[in-house]
Amino acid sequence: MIRMRLRRLPLPTRDRDTFQAAPPPVPAPRHNGGPPLDDYDGPPWGKGDAHLFLHWKRAHRAAWKSVSADVMRFRMEKADRLGLTYEEYTLEILERGRYLQVEDVERIAEIKAGRRRRRRSA
Repeated sequence: MIRMRLRRLPLPTRDRDTFQAAPPPVPAPRHNGGPPLDDYDGPPWGKGDAHLFLHWKRAHRAAWKSVSADVMRFRMEKADRLGLTYEEYTLEILERGRYLQVEDVERIAEIKAGRRRRRRSA
């Protein structure tokens, strides 16, 4: 019986690279390892569902743009009396369904403290 030894041929370089996956890069300290936000060339919804993205975009636009001038003026005056911006007061209504009053001192203080944190991190 004759034994034949089969010779293995090397894989072409393009196939060899696909089999050898490089380890993922280690993110820098205090970095979440997510994709860069500035130089993203893909669609605005990323890898997720486009329908969900467009639905939320339409809902966001409707929530912030569909108020009448009278309602906007009322909210601006109320926010000014409470020491908040129009956006902060409106966001409180949209997120929690609460119309802040002068008696809501604790919640107003929390909103103002959040404002200071956002300014420091920016």
